[in-house]
Amino acid sequence: MNHLPSEIKRENLVKSEDSTDEKSGKKPIDRPIQEYIQKGVINLDKPAGPTSHEVTSWVKKILEIEKAGHSGTLDPNVTGLLPIMLGDATKAVDALLLAGKEYVCLMKLHSAMPEKTIKGTFNEFKGEIYQKPSIKSAVKRETRIRTIYYLELLEVEENNVLFKVGCEAGTYIRKLCHDMGQALGTGAHMQELRRTKSGPFREDETLITLHDLRDAYIEWRENGNEGYLRKVINPMEFGISHLPRIVIRDNAVDALCHGAELAAPGVLSVETEIGKGDLVAVFTLKGEAVSFGRARMKSNEILKAATGIVATTDRVLMEVGTYPKGWKAKA
Repeated sequence: MNHLPSEIKRENLVKSEDSTDEKSGKKPIDRPIQEYIQKGVINLDKPAGPTSHEVTSWVKKILEIEKAGHSGTLDPNVTGLLPIMLGDATKAVDALLLAGKEYVCLMKLHSAMPEKTIKGTFNEFKGEIYQKPSIKSAVKRETRIRTIYYLELLEVEENNVLFKVGCEAGTYIRKLCHDMGQALGTGAHMQELRRTKSGPFREDETLITLHDLRDAYIEWRENGNEGYLRKVINPMEFGISHLPRIVIRDNAVDALCHGAELAAPGVLSVETEIGKGDLVAVFTLKGEAVSFGRARMKSNEILKAATGIVATTDRVLMEVGTYPKGWKAKA
């Protein structure tokens, strides 16, 4: 499935020399299975009980890899999707951490309230809110501004309130329940919580269990069938597909792999509606992730620019030498 955003091309700049180098790189889905695993991401359905760290450790043991990193910690009793980057793909974890989240929550009011009153209070908590992490939180207890994109009341039964919330990364749903309870004048606490979205990951798309992952890996190891494993693991590019993307020429790739910033002549196409300062991902013509960083220009400025830096290189995702050197070092 393709979650990469649509793009627009810079007119009169796509020439024969811009076409993909068949000898360099490869489409993400065509990577050999070992490389596919090392540059993969899974959309794991975390069970209640273990910590996010424990679940990630189990993933490493199942796949017999040294590195794995989860994006967005879930408390032990919280369930739902936990994206886990594998091997070299852990370099992209930071980009996914900043993605918006969605949760379905069961909130317990300390005394019953009319549904109309609850809806009215929900409206007050949409948009920017102030939150101070709880005493149990691992982060510094400072008041922060977080954005609630939507807050939808699903069901009310006596003291139980079921709702869905879309929010900025770093929003504490437990604290949201507490604050809404105070606003209602009844008090409230979070009863159950499940994460249903995180950036490009959805509950109804490629969500797998630890058992699914183990079965797929054993099927490959024992029978040589890698098809199931390729279904439960996505290429790491999927994990950053929520970011606006910039596609670059093959001869510009290696410079970025060495940490260079992206200059205008290297750009072939850009995602619409990129704002200055936005986090953007840089891709090859084959759809491989090269790096991500911050845009220095807006979309229309990037398209018109003949010179200048259009984006920083904050994190390199591709190995040096994957594409031939297309630049010369200064003497």
